[in-house]
Amino acid sequence: MLKKETIKIGWAETDITPRGKCELAGQYYQRVSRGIHSPLSAIVLALKSESGEQAVMISVDLVGFPIEFLNRLRETVRRLEPEVIPEKIIMNAIHTHNAPAVYTGREWWEPDPGAVKPEDYREIVIERLARAVQAAWKNLAPGMTASACVPAVLGHCRRAVYAGGHAEMYGDTSRADFEGMEGNEDSGVELLFTYDAAKKPTGVILNAACPSQVMEATYMVSSDFAGECRQLLKKRFGKKFHALYQVSSAGDQSPRDLVRNRNADFWSARGAAVLGERLAGAVISAANTLTADAVQARIEMAHKVRNLVLPGRLPGKSEKDAAEKEMRRLEAKMPSREAYADFTAEVKRNEKIPNRSGPYDSKLHHFVLIRNAEAVFKRWNERKTAEKYEMELHVLRLGAIAFCTNPFELFLDYGQRIKARSPAARTFVTQLACGTGGYLPSPAAERRGGYGGLIINGKVGAPGGKILVEETLKDICALF
Repeated sequence: MLKKETIKIGWAETDITPRGKCELAGQYYQRVSRGIHSPLSAIVLALKSESGEQAVMISVDLVGFPIEFLNRLRETVRRLEPEVIPEKIIMNAIHTHNAPAVYTGREWWEPDPGAVKPEDYREIVIERLARAVQAAWKNLAPGMTASACVPAVLGHCRRAVYAGGHAEMYGDTSRADFEGMEGNEDSGVELLFTYDAAKKPTGVILNAACPSQVMEATYMVSSDFAGECRQLLKKRFGKKFHALYQVSSAGDQSPRDLVRNRNADFWSARGAAVLGERLAGAVISAANTLTADAVQARIEMAHKVRNLVLPGRLPGKSEKDAAEKEMRRLEAKMPSREAYADFTAEVKRNEKIPNRSGPYDSKLHHFVLIRNAEAVFKRWNERKTAEKYEMELHVLRLGAIAFCTNPFELFLDYGQRIKARSPAARTFVTQLACGTGGYLPSPAAERRGGYGGLIINGKVGAPGGKILVEETLKDICALF
């Protein structure tokens, strides 16, 4: 039985904006930055109980990061601050497509010689993150918490379904054969506020089912709507107020309504500002309505971390044979190099069309179809090493609420199952945490295909998603 204890809380943040131009991560075509819309940051929250339990939570303005990146950070923190238990560090990405990569880029284009190299940027970010963790740990002081859940419409399903049963991400919903969106939406935002001993607000964790990627088709460095929200909350609560953004299960979600698809704002800086204001407004409203009794000075704290092995998503032999045949057909029609040049030229033409919003790249282009078929063939050849996927699972209890992590772009259905069945009063499901495993689609998405539901898009399929749900719930229940 866990006992209620006083919790020490420490915050810190650091700038991770690259100097000079960089290649922006997240798309199938090369984007070299042309300026800065908003700075990139990393927000760190350190927690420690009287009995010695601890957690360090980090949110980074990146599209994602491999587990090796986090482990490098942990080793650096170990040297700087030995009291921090490395495996108790949790890090998630906000999934902005307007930041440099910390991993090797796409193999089908030549790196821009004038842009910062991923390996150089990675070293800079690790050093700054480690110093921020050290600062947050040194800032530990007795604090209090309060939780809330508020509505804020941010994310919408981004997979359109058509007659015949197939689906397309960002599909054209004005087509006569459009039948509806594939999945649900979740407008609830889980919040955990922190306070100092005098009950002054010091920060908030925001957990919402929407990646911070309004500006994904632009050429500007940006922290997107999560960054906009942070700045607005600093204006309201003071410069030392911190906002740590987590993306809940949102693999099939995006910050735009494809049914009401005439508004190009949600591919631009204007849309990032709108959603930033909407999210900040919800946080401020919640803070204003919390009663004094809601602020807890003593809470239960427990943090469990373990490795979870999931079955990898593997093609059958017939699927492999069909992909190999299709790859040969496509290459004969237009080879990869020529197809990529045509793909890029099409993107550039689309970008110049007046009043045209994104996406500017087609996931049905000849080049993308080559990559899709090639991925099936490669996965077959790698099946001995790809038959299992090992991930790091964190479950953290703070009073009546629970946090749980996964490294995927996890389709919404899985997160809703966890939230609905969790014994916690509120459950913060956090995706793209402690690694990057690609999309984890629903069974329906696997059947219908389309980007997000294909083998090329992720390492684990729907059977693994079911196991992830059950194992996560098992660990949450064990702490309650």
